Amino acid sequence: MTRAGFDLPLGGAQPGVVRFVIATIVAVVLSLLACAAIAAASSTLWPSIAGYDHFRFADYGKLTIIGVVLACISWPLICLISSNARRPFLWLTVLVTVVGLAPDAWILYKGQPVFAVVALVIMHFALALITFPALVLIAPQRPKLKPSWEPNA
Repeated sequence: MTRAGFDLPLGGAQPGVVRFVIATIVAVVLSLLACAAIAAASSTLWPSIAGYDHFRFADYGKLTIIGVVLACISWPLICLISSNARRPFLWLTVLVTVVGLAPDAWILYKGQPVFAVVALVIMHFALALITFPALVLIAPQRPKLKPSWEPNA
């Protein structure tokens, strides 16, 4: 487990609370703006999908907020189990993004417009490309605190 980076600092390497809250707000706001821009650009680029149900703010907005907030909550959780959480968090981000494409594949299979589904896939990638750096750069993991009884190396 240690070799994989899971050394269980258990709170000794958490990001700061204020910075974490700021990073979460930044991730949510930028993700919503990105989804709005992608929906608008897709409707302009492919007029046949203008007015597509999943391009309504109420539809993608609530799913975006839920997904990004869950991703943000996972950052301090990963920091609980790894004092070098960036790499496991990156892998988790990739895994969740790929798994998150399953509903897009399903609606494509069910006959939804191809270009609309492509736009939804782009939205998924945009969320990952916004949320990961927002968390690891704005609310970086603090160095693991050494217990006072450990000698300095």
